[in-house]
Amino acid sequence: MSDEPDQATTVPPELAHLRDSIDNIDAAVIHIMAERFKITQRVGELKAELGLPPSDPGREQTQIARLRRLAAESHLDPEFAEKLLNFIVSEVVRHHTEIANRT
Repeated sequence: MSDEPDQATTVPPELAHLRDSIDNIDAAVIHIMAERFKITQRVGELKAELGLPPSDPGREQTQIARLRRLAAESHLDPEFAEKLLNFIVSEVVRHHTEIANRT
């Protein structure tokens, strides 16, 4: 016998409701990230126009500290928040580098 649940099994209503909530939150996160990257795209263009470097380590450190505080206040693991922000920032810097190399 398989340890996997039978796909035909009815999902309890509370579980279905929680999963629907998770799906809605995931969709919101994707939309928010898309908006964030639209803005950082323009930041990259401005940096390239002004001859500024793609990365701003001082700003990044300030943001990490701020988001770690917000995470702690929200009862979210600050380490997780920092890892997430580091991933996002690495993508932004990569995009800014590509923009700078085009100019």
